[in-house]
Amino acid sequence: MKKFDIPDKYKSSLIAEIKKMRQENDPRKKDYSPTYLDFGSVGFYITRHFGFCYGVENAIEIAYKTVDANPDKRIFLLSEMIHNPGVNSDLQSNGINFIMDTEGNHYLDWDELTADDIVIIPAFGTTLEIEKKLRKIGLQTENYNTTCPFVEKVWNRAYSLGEKDYTVVIHGKHNHEETRATFSHSIRNAKSVIVRDIEETKLLAQIILNEIPEENFYKIFKGKYSEGFDPQKDLQRVGVVNQTTMLASETQAIADYLKETMINKFGEENYKDHFADTRDTLCYATNDNQQATYGLLETKSDFAIVVGGYNSSNTSHIVELLDEKFPTYFINNADKILSEKMIRHFDIKQKSELTKENFIPIKDKVNIVLTSGASCPDAYVDDVLDKLLSYFDKRKTKEEVINTIK
Repeated sequence: MKKFDIPDKYKSSLIAEIKKMRQENDPRKKDYSPTYLDFGSVGFYITRHFGFCYGVENAIEIAYKTVDANPDKRIFLLSEMIHNPGVNSDLQSNGINFIMDTEGNHYLDWDELTADDIVIIPAFGTTLEIEKKLRKIGLQTENYNTTCPFVEKVWNRAYSLGEKDYTVVIHGKHNHEETRATFSHSIRNAKSVIVRDIEETKLLAQIILNEIPEENFYKIFKGKYSEGFDPQKDLQRVGVVNQTTMLASETQAIADYLKETMINKFGEENYKDHFADTRDTLCYATNDNQQATYGLLETKSDFAIVVGGYNSSNTSHIVELLDEKFPTYFINNADKILSEKMIRHFDIKQKSELTKENFIPIKDKVNIVLTSGASCPDAYVDDVLDKLLSYFDKRKTKEEVINTIK
């Protein structure tokens, strides 16, 4: 896989060594068990897969090269490059301004842009409508488009489904940048509808099976379906694609449920004419990170720390999985660890930061799960590890620990 040139401040020599070792020992990614770092009085279970993925590293490399190559130009990002506040703050400090927030609310009006400006399209991609606006202004975005190739793969799959007269069911958060972009690309060639989760999918299935009135479709999926959508006609043939940062297992469950729905309606012998197998749209990085998280659940740990941006979908799903077994603390950097007795963490249910006291148990040996999302620099994870280590006496050095696992 291609190597990208990203700033050194995002790198960690410790994490790089662990990842290199795991890659050499398991090049086919068959082992999802974590790496255990035994520092004596404290041990860390480091997940098998975490940190910057291909799409994120590509986006960061393009953004920084754009800054270096254009010192006299105004440079803008459509919205957040990735869902990590530290990385986005770094970009802004390097002179890159954002046109809008992740919800599509503008900081800058389109008419304030000129053809001499540079606009970078973020890793989530953007809508066809926005691409058209940029072209009308005279902006050339080809060299500054950081859309992840795995997002583009979803778009291409949606297009091919439309070519075969399937309606595209998009598993995602309808207000998420990536989902808005995928929906825009999907509706150019296919009727489309967005489902948030398996519960909404079950409601869609009830409409397909005529178990609830079809007019309910327009209430349940308000703002989530393409223009002129006719439930009676447009739910005869469906295929599922996804926002790449959603839980892979949930996307598969949604696809399986709709497959069974079509079997129930049209019979085992006919369902293939009404349901398209689209499992190939699942992002490799999201899938790897989530599978590695299941590996963490096999450990006997006291608590888990997940590092990443609070608006990062893929990171939130990792938190959800770990929270099923461990006390799990979601933080965006090491500064959220206020002391050995107190941590400030984000509660994904309450959508706010909470303070937890005595989060580190008092015992002879403490084991901690440590991981991050796909938009989190390895250096941030290293900072968290260092801060936690500082609270334990009689600990081994990093060099000693790395040498024991080689």
